Amino acid sequence: MIPGTLDILILTALRSGALHGYAVAEWIHERSHDVLQVDEGALYPALHRLELKGMLSAEWGASENNRRAKFYKVTAAGRKHLETESLRWTRLSAAVGFVLAGA
Repeated sequence: MIPGTLDILILTALRSGALHGYAVAEWIHERSHDVLQVDEGALYPALHRLELKGMLSAEWGASENNRRAKFYKVTAAGRKHLETESLRWTRLSAAVGFVLAGA
């Protein structure tokens, strides 16, 4: 993935409410029509990094199967970052599309 893409995907997954890590990975997999599969080795460090940067908040709770899980929510800083990066991503992907169409 292009650097920063996973962060955008995580913030987008959490935009509508709190989820635990496994649910974030499943959300991304389902929304990408089974194309993107986020490895735990990439997901959990990214969640932790976003939390340390103040883009996510987290609290412990019980998952659907009654296991202890950390639930993440997007903060105001995370929403602002998502908005900025989404615009950048849209411009970048359009530019790549233009180049490929001319190839």
